[in-house]
This record gives sequence, C-alpha cells and structure tokens, in this order.
Amino acid sequence: MEALEAIMTRRSIRRFTAEPVAAEDVETVLRAAQAAPSAGNQQPWRFIVLTERDTLAAAAQTSPYARMLADAAVGIVVCGDTVDLKHALMWQQDCSAAVQNALLATHALGLGAVWLGYYPKMERVGPLKQRLDIPDDVEPLAVIAIGHPAEAKEPVDRYDPSFVHYERW
Repeated sequence: MEALEAIMTRRSIRRFTAEPVAAEDVETVLRAAQAAPSAGNQQPWRFIVLTERDTLAAAAQTSPYARMLADAAVGIVVCGDTVDLKHALMWQQDCSAAVQNALLATHALGLGAVWLGYYPKMERVGPLKQRLDIPDDVEPLAVIAIGHPAEAKEPVDRYDPSFVHYERW
C-alpha cells in the first residue's frame, strides 16, 4: 500500500476477529512507531505490548472508551519517558507522531486499529499505570487496540478548505 493511500483510507476499527496477529507484524508496527520524528531526536517513546487476554481485559477496564481492548489481539501502550528530556514539554507530540505511524503501519499490513487516548485524562492514566506497573516518570499517552478487522469502513474525505488559511488568519 502506498503512503498516501494508507493515509487517505485508514479508519478507526473497534471490532476485531479472534485471529491472532503475527509477532512479525507487531514488530513492524513498533519499528514504524519508532521511525517517527521527535523534538531534538529525544525519542521519549516507550511501549508496552499487551497480548495476554487477562492483561487486555484489565486494560479495557481503565477507560470507558477502551472496551474493544478486551477483544483485540494486541494492545500497544505508547508511553513517554519524562526523565532527562532536552525538550520536556514535547514528549506528547513525539509520542503522538509515533502513534500515527503505528496506525498507518497497522493499516498498511491489512490490520485494524484504534487510538485510545489517555494522557492528560488522569482518571484513565492512573488506573492504567497501576494495572501495568508503569513507573512514576513514565506517562501513558495512548493505547492502540490492534487486530484483524471484524468491520469494514469506507474511506472518508475530511478535507475542508474553510479550515485552511494562507499567509495570515
């Protein structure tokens, strides 16, 4: 799949089949995530890969919007390590770029995924950190639920020229 096709056709998938995701595909997604740009090349991202049913089910309970994790084959928790950063306030942007790369790679592999937002919603962050033993200096930005799609969604063209300004507002 070409890059522009992946960007234009990617959709959030929230229903998955029971088919497992190959370990090689998970590694490809992680490699794509780590190919993202970061401020000052600080690469603050850290990842927790969830594949055990009990762990996925527990993670699904940490947010009212994470129920699909219980049925996903894989969950990838994208965290920012906030220790000794050159650009301390940029880790959220860096990790968001990693999430987007992971979503596009997942789609290009023929898998489905959805971005589940956590940070800065501390009512979600706290329970996730507790269940996954995440250190104090590491913040979970998002969880990506991944699996073989059990739903199909047509591409949507969201381009709106009224959102675009040239030279000045």
